[in-house]
Amino acid sequence: MPNITVLLVDDHNIVRQGLKALLLAEGDITILAEAQTGREAVQMAGQLRPDIVLMDLAMPRLNGWEATRQILKAVPSAKVIILTTYGGDEHIQQAIGAGAAAYLLKHTAANELVKAIREVHRGEAYFSPAIAERLREHTCRTMGKEPDATAEPGLTPREAEVLQLIAEGFANKQIAGELGLSVKTIEKHRQQVMHKLNIHNIPGLVRHASAKSVIEMRRTGIPIPVA
Repeated sequence: MPNITVLLVDDHNIVRQGLKALLLAEGDITILAEAQTGREAVQMAGQLRPDIVLMDLAMPRLNGWEATRQILKAVPSAKVIILTTYGGDEHIQQAIGAGAAAYLLKHTAANELVKAIREVHRGEAYFSPAIAERLREHTCRTMGKEPDATAEPGLTPREAEVLQLIAEGFANKQIAGELGLSVKTIEKHRQQVMHKLNIHNIPGLVRHASAKSVIEMRRTGIPIPVA
């Protein structure tokens, strides 16, 4: 049986330790590294080129959807498996749109996670039965529907990164350093984000990012007023 190399991506140390112990017990799976932020995951994937990236969605500095897109752009041979607590239709659809090959919930049985890793490594997609059923229901609901004219204007990948960092409490200068851009460029992206979302204050952006699961509220110290 071929050896499968894996990059673990989760910001909870106890979760990574549990996953590492579980997967190493299989014998044919090697853990190359562990990442604690989405941006760290992108950097490690580019350097180590793992077969599989096991990715949480709620990641600091760069969320799991954007990290997935960037990893697959940099390392097309990699396969991303989402392992998360988020089970909403929107989360699943965004993950598939980002290129994820599998989607599992964190209460998944250990043997199902191992099965998903092996099937994805063979080039198959994998969704647990409950998630697969949700996907079928979503397809049935959306077949024949006209596009939603009220849908939120899409942000570019860079604008989405800036939104997350703003919502996590980073100042423009810090965001510029994080992304390797000028402060002036960050200010321009910030203006574009506010214009597209029609939100013109930081608390509003934080509420929006939280509602869309771009961030988790525990990660920001910005007080969120009740609307």
